[in-house]
Amino acid sequence: MTESDVKQIKKGILKILILKLLQQEKKYGYELLVEMSQKSKGFFKVKEGTLYPILYKLEEDGLVISEWEIPHDKMRVKKYYSITQKGKDELKELIVFWNLLSTKVQDFLLEDNEYEE
Repeated sequence: MTESDVKQIKKGILKILILKLLQQEKKYGYELLVEMSQKSKGFFKVKEGTLYPILYKLEEDGLVISEWEIPHDKMRVKKYYSITQKGKDELKELIVFWNLLSTKVQDFLLEDNEYEE
């Protein structure tokens, strides 16, 4: 499997991961990057150039909103993202679909055990 294959598969999963992180509380971009990497033990180490276009698309689709704020302990303004009700509904659908997809792929791959070592 090529590095390009791996990146493409991971990129397709980022929408659900971002919405899941925002379900807990609003976050700014760098927080999302750090938390995604930490929670996945480095597996989802995403670059800003990958994250921000996805956030912009989520905002365009009405799944998240953004607002500029100054954190309590900082002097610099940061753009925080929050999930909308539409985003919460989408996340529920994505989780249901993900569970079905992962089960079906697993069933398919293990069907004849041809690739087991």
